[in-house]
Amino acid sequence: MSNPQRLKIHISEEIGEVSALLLLPEDATSLLVLGHGAGANMEHAFLEELAQRLAVHGVGTLRYNFPYMEKGGGPPDRPKVAYPTVVAAVKKATSLANGRKLLAGGKSFGGRMTSHVAAEGGLSEVAGIVYYGFPLHAPGKPGTERANHLSNIKVPQLFLQGTRDTLAEYGLIEKVCNGLKLATLVKMEGGDHSFKTLKSTGISHEAAIEQLAMETARFAAGL
Repeated sequence: MSNPQRLKIHISEEIGEVSALLLLPEDATSLLVLGHGAGANMEHAFLEELAQRLAVHGVGTLRYNFPYMEKGGGPPDRPKVAYPTVVAAVKKATSLANGRKLLAGGKSFGGRMTSHVAAEGGLSEVAGIVYYGFPLHAPGKPGTERANHLSNIKVPQLFLQGTRDTLAEYGLIEKVCNGLKLATLVKMEGGDHSFKTLKSTGISHEAAIEQLAMETARFAAGL
């Protein structure tokens, strides 16, 4: 297991700075800017394991905290804070990538915030967006309104979605992706919103994370 390098990312005078973790093997061909989910920071076990598996497959990562998590938690940041944080993280990654292909996205909330910035044209350096469980709707309230902006994104998008994800009914996320020109949808059989699987699937959590890493690397290679 490789130890990531600890960094700080300056967002603005008003917002301040946040912590980040860079894991960039010398042989990496791309660098993924990876935002965390709403309920856990950048050091969550899922993101740590994902970053390690991505590194094995030639994808470096720059994980970062949103300001509310930098302060210890609470309600997720509003867009006026979250969006500049995504922009600052991508800017930092650009300075570290050394010519490598740049990707951006994240787990749930992190991916969704990245998608809004990309839809507004704020991530011109990024070659592709990756969602580890796009939160399409609230649990028990199926709908696709949260996807309305995705058609404004001009680069390829990779959706990695569990079939038991209560924040994205699989048939609905499939319909959304079918309506996007540059979208790739990967079905994570039996996975919930955290990609945990039922024993009956015969797929371990570790195997699911390995699949996420492999699919991300394949997507990156095709850009």
